[in-house]
Amino acid sequence: MTDFKAQELPPASETSSSSTQATITVAVVGCGRWGKNLARNFHHLGALKAICDLEPETLKAQKKLFPEVNTTAEFHSLLVDPNLTAVVISTPSQTHFKLAKAAILAGKHVYVEKPIATTALETKELFELATQHERILMVGHLLLYHPAVNRLKQLIDEGYLGEIRYIQSDRLNFNPYRQDKSVLWDLAPHDLAMVCYLLGQEPISVVSAHGHRTSADGLIDVAHIELAFSGGVGGHIHSSWIHPSKQVKLIVRGTERIAMMDDTLESGKLQIFSKDDDRQAIKEFPEYLAIEPLKLECQHFINAIRDNRPPKTDGPNGYTVVRVLEEAEKLLETIPLSEAISEHSS
Repeated sequence: MTDFKAQELPPASETSSSSTQATITVAVVGCGRWGKNLARNFHHLGALKAICDLEPETLKAQKKLFPEVNTTAEFHSLLVDPNLTAVVISTPSQTHFKLAKAAILAGKHVYVEKPIATTALETKELFELATQHERILMVGHLLLYHPAVNRLKQLIDEGYLGEIRYIQSDRLNFNPYRQDKSVLWDLAPHDLAMVCYLLGQEPISVVSAHGHRTSADGLIDVAHIELAFSGGVGGHIHSSWIHPSKQVKLIVRGTERIAMMDDTLESGKLQIFSKDDDRQAIKEFPEYLAIEPLKLECQHFINAIRDNRPPKTDGPNGYTVVRVLEEAEKLLETIPLSEAISEHSS
């Protein structure tokens, strides 16, 4: 493993609050489109102590929302704060490893948005460091905290759908920001984590991966991954940055019933389809708790620290997703830049 020098930092015992303390405090690092949602939820839970961002206007806006919360552009100041329990990282994915590693070495518990890192080796190193320093390491695989997803998993585990034969997850949207190195690393972690969770297993292999580069930046902005699971179960993940209308849909095919989850709906996100004895179509709407998944995820992180127990989405969970993404990326790297891209493409 690489050697990270942190001589300027005090020992971990001097920089972190005890996990058994009554008050757990967190700092959100990166308060952009998603980080601001993390800040809102941790503030609602009474745990938000600081916000760190490089943009002065972002800090100004967050200070207006949360006057009592400290704002800073200096990440190092968080690491040496003895009253800060944990760091929540919501920055571009290529920075996750460096920031998370520094926080763990400073004695902080860490929640890092997906993907936890951009290589399996980095992910393994973070998990080993967190174990060595007895710190909680959690990755933001949000859908594993989604009430509708957990209701679906309950139905699958109970055998209500029959034997699972196929699972497909589509996550399509228009994204002009493109901070990740491809759509694969931006969107597919959600679906990979969810599919593995629902099936209760890791894929045996990446059968195939293909995609398209349709924009002038040359990044892969449409990707398809075919997965093989034990028991003959097939999986498909479709990710896109170029769809003008948002589509977030999951299909689970069982021998008895088919489940569909449409996360763009306000209600009735989870639907079950089957046929009666007369071959008439039946549609069911299983009930689930109407609670914001991110609120549940943030509360789970606080509980994991307080109870000193591994979170549902821990280091090994993050490792599985990154390992599969790496395998798929190797197949995607052979894709040439499309000749159809013109100067005015965006």
